Amino acid sequence: MSEQTVEEPIEELDAEDEGVTRRGFVKVAVGGMALVYAGAVGYPIYKYLDTPVERAEEEAKVTSIALTKGEDKLAPGSALMFKFGSHPAMLIHHLDGKWVAFTAVCTHLGCTLPLWKAGSSTITCACHGGQYDPKTGKNVAGPPPRALQTYNVTVAPGVVTISKA
Repeated sequence: MSEQTVEEPIEELDAEDEGVTRRGFVKVAVGGMALVYAGAVGYPIYKYLDTPVERAEEEAKVTSIALTKGEDKLAPGSALMFKFGSHPAMLIHHLDGKWVAFTAVCTHLGCTLPLWKAGSSTITCACHGGQYDPKTGKNVAGPPPRALQTYNVTVAPGVVTISKA
């Protein structure tokens, strides 16, 4: 048998000298991924729950709007879609000269109402068949539980002013 000589002894490493261990790295990586996942799931939930408050505040700020691009020249028997705050709305100039404006959002499930057609006796929601009177906004048939929100309309040369009723 031959003898082996060891020239230098192998030093034992202390736990403090090891630096980052695999176990430590995995803990940090998994923790980081968990935080990213929580943010990815939590942010949409937060925005969904926060949105009604923001919309209500935005709607409260808008009390009237002025249409100044020739809407006062809207032909009798025609209608125009516009935005009142963040909601679609509908301006109707009836054949008898009466002007009315309603929100264009169905009171049943919030569908956007199609543009009213001259000669039609109702404003009909394409989603579920709800029908509204185009002169008063009252629900006349179908599932809508209440009338459309109405707006006050003032027509002057060059401007149509629509305000909350």
